[in-house]
Amino acid sequence: MRALLPETALNPGVRRREVFGWALYDFANSGYTTVVLTAVFSAYFVSAVAGATSWATLLWTLAIGLSNAIVMLLMPALGAWADQRAAKKRLLMLVTLLCVLFTAALALAQPGMVALAVLLIVISNTFYSMGESLTAAFLPELARPEAMGRVSGLGWGFGYAGGMLTLAVCLAFVLWAQAQGMPAGQYVAVTMLITAALYGLPALGTFALLREHARPRAQTTRTGIAHGFGQLRYTWQQTRQLPDLRLLLGSTVCYQAGVAVAITLAAIYAEQVIGFESQETMIMVLALNLAAAFGALLFGQLQDRIGHRLALALTLVGWIMVCLLAASASGKPQFWVAATIAGLCMGSSQSAGRAMVGLFAPPQQLAEYFGLWTTVTRLASILGPISYGLITWAASGNQRVAILACSLFFVLGMAFLWPMRVQRGRQAALAA
Repeated sequence: MRALLPETALNPGVRRREVFGWALYDFANSGYTTVVLTAVFSAYFVSAVAGATSWATLLWTLAIGLSNAIVMLLMPALGAWADQRAAKKRLLMLVTLLCVLFTAALALAQPGMVALAVLLIVISNTFYSMGESLTAAFLPELARPEAMGRVSGLGWGFGYAGGMLTLAVCLAFVLWAQAQGMPAGQYVAVTMLITAALYGLPALGTFALLREHARPRAQTTRTGIAHGFGQLRYTWQQTRQLPDLRLLLGSTVCYQAGVAVAITLAAIYAEQVIGFESQETMIMVLALNLAAAFGALLFGQLQDRIGHRLALALTLVGWIMVCLLAASASGKPQFWVAATIAGLCMGSSQSAGRAMVGLFAPPQQLAEYFGLWTTVTRLASILGPISYGLITWAASGNQRVAILACSLFFVLGMAFLWPMRVQRGRQAALAA
């Protein structure tokens, strides 16, 4: 920890154990993404809950899209509320508890229970996304501006380690259950309980170690969930003073749409197009998380050295390669190569984007602006998977066409990065 995080990387008064506690939350919540959204429940929903119907993939993407739309409308208002009351930690504890409970409730979704499964995935993913936004808002309070990439990368690295641990435990159980002849409905239910437990327990360490550094501010009338859309519009209007932040958010919408496809549809593509078995898919996602952890740690160090914009642009080039390889893959070996590159790019692109928001956000409005960032990423999580689902449906089930079309998201993301300047964006944030 000392080698990766010297004292000079932290703000005055911040101790290493507090950063460890913050990173521990990434460790905790990554199991939800890895097991529920990527490796297990997504494929189970399409093949078993919805019975592998022609509309199953589209319904899954619509359920994810609905949860993201809810977060889009609510998160800026919740962020403003948390900023004014210095309540980021309290709100994080609440949404974590609710996400853990509804993740465990996914164990109730058996084959044919489509409505229940959709309801539970919408609710659990909503609270997961809120927690992701709130924990990100602590980053600028912990790290100095010149070390933002390094600390963000450390968190993502911890996160992918947590995802690997959760998936490895679930994989071991699935292999044992299959050997016992247990039906998928039973062993998938147990994996949801495992995921909930490995989310909730490490999060207790976060709540014990992480401090609320903000102080309550004067309250305004622009608070409360009832004003969610109005707060979103108000926060967006404020970004007129922050043109580089707007460019970053535009880039984020584009490239995160492609990343969302990889997160929510990788298992479906691997099994239905490439021919992976469920246990092969879990091993592939495990390897993808290992590559992602390495990518986050490596690029966290590299980003602070070569510059945030260049580091992010390099990852987007890698994502374009992933789309081309996956679309043309004729067998499992080529898809394994694409998955490995995707893992490296996933960890680095997500870490780089979070660190840049920390640089471009006004210091007194961190939760509010990270709420706006969450709104943008949730918009991307609607556009990407639903576009994929619609293209697949329009192409008569040809997912290769859909994954190839996803490369355009990353091309557009690079176009937004071209005129952006990091130093100018940081100065504007401090002056706002």
